[in-house]
Amino acid sequence: MLSGAGGLQATVVGDGAVPDRAALDEAWPGWLDEAALVVAADGGWSKAVVLGLRPQLLVGDGDSLPAARFDEVAAAGITVERSPVAKDESDMELALLAAFRRGATHVTILGGLGGERLDHALANVALLALPDPAAAEVELLDGTTRVRLLRAPAADGSPATCPLPGSIGDLVSLLPWGTAAAGVTTAGLEYPLNDETLQPGLARGLSNVRISAEASVTLRSGSLLIVETRTVPSSLEEAK
Repeated sequence: MLSGAGGLQATVVGDGAVPDRAALDEAWPGWLDEAALVVAADGGWSKAVVLGLRPQLLVGDGDSLPAARFDEVAAAGITVERSPVAKDESDMELALLAAFRRGATHVTILGGLGGERLDHALANVALLALPDPAAAEVELLDGTTRVRLLRAPAADGSPATCPLPGSIGDLVSLLPWGTAAAGVTTAGLEYPLNDETLQPGLARGLSNVRISAEASVTLRSGSLLIVETRTVPSSLEEAK
């Protein structure tokens, strides 16, 4: 089950496109637990500072953050985990793993979508499959999009469920991840699914629409990528 409740919250900030704090607060109320562990992935340090976050950990190889900044951070008593440039993992992956080692059970990733590198964005989406499903929940956020991965069965062997609360009219895409997603049942979406199978490569689960503020999806087997896209104009946009 993806719920976001309980356990240690963590925010990982990468060097991709990061919206401003007001946009994040407007799009995803309550996205930040003020007591959360904040991990900066290399150049994500600068993005975190602009957001008003104070990272407790800096991870990376220094290819997008000056070496002098690593030295300044270490001198300030903040933990630094410097990695070689030639490595198998991305800086974002190392930052996520560092959060898990410190006990994070829910991780919000910023700076993992958008930008000029589609390959980086795809690799960051793939990181959703990294944690043990029973041990951690991970989401990628930007100013309009939230991406999560639902895997079944749940820890107790029952179907896995993901609540989908949000604004009526927003888009919800359900995309099978890897293999077929079976036993897909939805509530609160315009185009209902009732214990159905979504096959990889087919777009049947694309662009569903939330018709209730309390929607949900249940999955009996397989994995389902859940992409929520805000389409209702925010008060910030209306004020422009």
